[in-house]
This record gives sequence, structure tokens and C-alpha cells, in this order.
Amino acid sequence: MSPAELKRVRSFGEGYSLTPVDRFGVWLSSRQIRRHVDGFHGKAAGDFGCGYHASFARTILPSLKRLTLVDVSLAPDLKQHPSIDALEGRLPDVLDAVPSESLDIVLCNSVLEHLREPLAMLRQCRRVLAPGGVALINVPSWRGKAFLEFSAFRLGLSPREEMDDHKRYYNPSDLWPMLVEAGFRPSRIRCFRHKFGLNTFAVCRKDE
Repeated sequence: MSPAELKRVRSFGEGYSLTPVDRFGVWLSSRQIRRHVDGFHGKAAGDFGCGYHASFARTILPSLKRLTLVDVSLAPDLKQHPSIDALEGRLPDVLDAVPSESLDIVLCNSVLEHLREPLAMLRQCRRVLAPGGVALINVPSWRGKAFLEFSAFRLGLSPREEMDDHKRYYNPSDLWPMLVEAGFRPSRIRCFRHKFGLNTFAVCRKDE
């Protein structure tokens, strides 16, 4: 394994506070997620690349039957929570521990751009999704690249190490074919720009 592949040693938000720019981005993503999920009550959800504190997942935890959290590292209280299955490790490999068709909702928010094997990650998302379930995927677009790098490298308003860890960016025309190759049916994919065109969002439903 190359030094570049070993570089990621901590999760988003670990050891530092989120900036206003980051918090606004998280809020916009959470709005899209809630818009495309028909309620969380009694469901099993997975948040893959959830961040050290799993900020969004905490807001839906009281409604869920079970929550699976995955990242390089997770806060101690998350690992001790009786309703959480906490998995620490590298994506997508660590997802082998998640049973097939076990989750009603899969969240993959600002993760693919950090991975060298994004297609393998998308295939894992579909594998663990139960029939009738939904996977929600958010990635920065090529327009977003300029904004993110300006915010991080010039203004210092976003974590520099996060931008330096990016491998690629995704417009809908980049992401949609990968979703199809991962096994999602074209008729069950909705892929569009959001966050003022700075991000691409996909809603992928698995046939019942």
C-alpha cells in the first residue's frame, strides 16, 4: 500500500471544530436527506463515512431501530451506544462486516471523493440495502472544487487536509453511470445538482 493510501488517519471533525462553512454544508445535506426519506421511525440505517461525531446520524438516532456507523474512527460514546453498530476502518473494505440487505437507508455523504475505489463503495451500498430501501449519496461537483479549494487553501474556512485528500469530483454525468454499473436500475436513480451547483446528489432505490 502506498504512502498516499495510508494518509487518511482520522475522521472528519476529529480533533477540531467544524467551521461555519462546514456546518452550513452539513445542514444543506441534511435537508436533502430528510426530503427523500419517507420517515426514519423503526428503520435500520447506515451512515458510511459519518465523521467522528456522526453529527447528522445523532439527529435521527432516536427514531431508528438500528444504526450502523462507519468511519476511520468514531467518538467513544457512539461505540458504547446500545442501538449503534460502530465499525472503524477503511472504506469500502470495512463494509464486508455489514450483512447483505440489512439496511433500509444508506447514507454516503461527502465520501466518494476521498476513495480510490468509488465503484466498489457504491456496490457495497447496494449490497447492504434491503429491497425497497434507499441510498442517498452526496459528492462535490467540479464547480464545487474551485469553491472548496478557495475556502480551504486561501481563506482557511475549511479543513485543508480534507481537500488534499480528494481524489476526484462528480457532476451528474460522472456519477450516474457509476450508479448503474454498481447495480442500481436507471429507472430507480435520480441524480441532480444541489447546494447551488457545488454538489451532486443521488437518490437510489432498490427494487422490492
